[in-house]
Amino acid sequence: MSGLIMAAQLLLGLSILVILHELGHFLAARAFGIKVEKFYLFFDAWGVKLFSFKRGDCEYGIGWLPLGGYVKISGMIDESMDTEQMAQPAKPWEFRSKPAWQRLIVMLGGVIVNIVVGIFIYWMLTFSYGETYIPNSSVRGINPGVIGKEIGLQKGDKVVAVNGKKVIQFDELMSSQVLLGNTTLTIMRDGKAKDIKVPDNILNKVSDLGIEEFVSKVPLISTRLDSIIPGRAAAKAGVKKGDVVVAIAGVPVKYDADVRDELLKNKGRTIDFSVKRGTEVVGLNIPVDTAGTIGVGFNYRNELKEETIRYGFIESLPVGASQAWKIFSDNGKGIWKVLTGKIKPNKAFSGPVEIARKVYGGEWIWARFWASTGFISIALAFMNLLPIPALDGGHVVFLIVEMIKGKPLGDKFMERAQIVGFVLLLSLMVFVLGNDIFKAVMH
Repeated sequence: MSGLIMAAQLLLGLSILVILHELGHFLAARAFGIKVEKFYLFFDAWGVKLFSFKRGDCEYGIGWLPLGGYVKISGMIDESMDTEQMAQPAKPWEFRSKPAWQRLIVMLGGVIVNIVVGIFIYWMLTFSYGETYIPNSSVRGINPGVIGKEIGLQKGDKVVAVNGKKVIQFDELMSSQVLLGNTTLTIMRDGKAKDIKVPDNILNKVSDLGIEEFVSKVPLISTRLDSIIPGRAAAKAGVKKGDVVVAIAGVPVKYDADVRDELLKNKGRTIDFSVKRGTEVVGLNIPVDTAGTIGVGFNYRNELKEETIRYGFIESLPVGASQAWKIFSDNGKGIWKVLTGKIKPNKAFSGPVEIARKVYGGEWIWARFWASTGFISIALAFMNLLPIPALDGGHVVFLIVEMIKGKPLGDKFMERAQIVGFVLLLSLMVFVLGNDIFKAVMH
């Protein structure tokens, strides 16, 4: 069921964004008197369509191939590769008849809409929900995984600054600023400050092992027990709510994670479970099941008190815009790290399977759905700006060259560039889909 929910969210989110992206091109073209012949969600490859109707001189429809969508702008060399139309004399309502600056705006229309949509979504989410976070000042310490330990982090370290800037919200430790690497974490350990360097290529390992193997999203709390499950081993042995675990099988424990780790080490065995109850230390014999549990829970709700910042309608706009800009700039930094060899392409790029699995998730939560759709909207804006023929960015580059030269590039060149662009995009799609399937199988 969760797989269907992931797929449904991905399909709905991308459909909304594709329609709005193409609407940007459509409205810009119409504003300059350019004829738009077709407006399609998904591709009607080989003329096969699921639904269509005609209004005025434009055909609207839904194709069968769910790889995006398109508008066919009259007199433009695009994915339709309509060379017959281009061989005819230019008409005044065609794309090629308009000044270069107008054509540039038409090509940027989709990207502009994606950026505006992303900002609007984050604006509305900020206004509706505010910003909820765990204050770093209230955190006892971090629980690093394999990756975190490799770079020198230890259980109980408290990260107080990133690149010299004070950490206010605990989740800043899992932000792109840290995960994109080349970052300095200032930690407090045993009352002393220490700097730890996060390497440039850390995202390669995080992509393989997951964020929890860098630093757990849940900070450490005390060993005070908050819930005892009736009928389980701990309850039968006499463990009580409010007990503070001090040792397991003779090993002292300080944090909740210590308790979990020691129980896992002793699964299937009967252990000495020492708790502090008031001023007295009580030793109990408890059998640990084969999953490494005894039926106890910790006081996360009271120890990890979240704070929420509320914003007014106007105040929310710059906050939402800042979130959108961060996503846009992070995409740029990520691409640069791929180009410079710091991050492997198979670790950096995700396709539809990974987006459905990791971005949308298996539960339909509207706040998460819109946050994920806003994220993808900004990512699509960035990707469409890449200077690849067949993408908006490729057309923009050619138009800028034309404006500098003072004359358009030849139709033959544009046709060949479009073919090269299609081959590149098809190769990228095959790569990311194959990469997605590999990751899904391996995980």
